[in-house]
Amino acid sequence: MKIQIRYKRLHLRWIFVFGLFWLVLGIIAITNNFENYLNYGYLIVALLYFGIYFFKSKKQYLTFENNVITLNKLIPKKINLADLKQLKKNGKDYILKSDIEVLYIKTSLIDKNSRKDLNTILKNWKAN
Repeated sequence: MKIQIRYKRLHLRWIFVFGLFWLVLGIIAITNNFENYLNYGYLIVALLYFGIYFFKSKKQYLTFENNVITLNKLIPKKINLADLKQLKKNGKDYILKSDIEVLYIKTSLIDKNSRKDLNTILKNWKAN
């Protein structure tokens, strides 16, 4: 069973808004001074923001599948629940530790409904 812990919509929207900001800034800079090649940097930053937005929209924050927790980043971090040695709650955030990996889960980035799923999964692990 695959469960995805989703980002907050506001977090994704702000990334998209920053991408639009850099795109508009780049278009204005290029139309005012076409010969300056540094103005194309604004467009590159806009493309990076849009790339981050589409990556985070598709992959989401965390994935639980076959007792493996995956933090979806460019280089994903994985922890098998069977290998999990310690579960700490630091304020609202979680720290999951195994012998090999340490996974920091920031609940401020997680959608409200997904946070309930995360708490349920981690409470079930604590019960075992």
